[in-house]
Amino acid sequence: MTDSVVSTGLLADLSIQDKMQAQGRTKSNELGQDAFLKLMITQMNNQNPLDPQTNSEFVAQLAQFSSVEGLDKLNTTVTDMNQGFQSSQALQASSLVGRSVKVPAEQAYLATGSYIAGTINLPYSTADLSMNIYNSANQLVGRELLGAHEGGDVTFVWDAKDNDGNTLAAGQYRFEAIATTSEGPQQLTTDLSANVDSVTVGGNGTLTLNVAGVGPMSLSSVSEIL
Repeated sequence: MTDSVVSTGLLADLSIQDKMQAQGRTKSNELGQDAFLKLMITQMNNQNPLDPQTNSEFVAQLAQFSSVEGLDKLNTTVTDMNQGFQSSQALQASSLVGRSVKVPAEQAYLATGSYIAGTINLPYSTADLSMNIYNSANQLVGRELLGAHEGGDVTFVWDAKDNDGNTLAAGQYRFEAIATTSEGPQQLTTDLSANVDSVTVGGNGTLTLNVAGVGPMSLSSVSEIL
């Protein structure tokens, strides 16, 4: 009996209900154990005992189909995990609304009766570290002398007062960290505190924090939650 005859017999011997079940599983990209066993038994029933056909190709095709099914399930699992991770990130980001965070910036908005905290990223030791503070008109309104420091993060808190002890008005201020080195003064990068006004979720699931006085920042840019 030829392979084509046996294949025809396999389909012919399947009941209408079996076919519908098999089609239903095909649509869901799954091959259940029942369908597998029924196909195998039907194949055995249609073999010539004196000239049995080889089932190696049949088994190989089923194994290949099972591999594809396994990859599809793996993709579905990874997609579900990614969606769960994005949901967790969105929940975490939404909890930051109204809170103060530190982000890479040179400027920050000073609210009435508040202060600005920051971190200076010092890559080397220095004998003289200072912080200059400018208002929105680029006028020097304050200067903090921080002295000698080893390399690393140097934290500071500006109390919104000028050099004469007067409290400054609310507004935008720029911070300039300067370290004295053997090659002269070097400007350093800073992380400044700012309030998170809102969170934007992009079309691809990316999260953006809208930070007061700084602008849009990624969630990964946050170095500290205050």
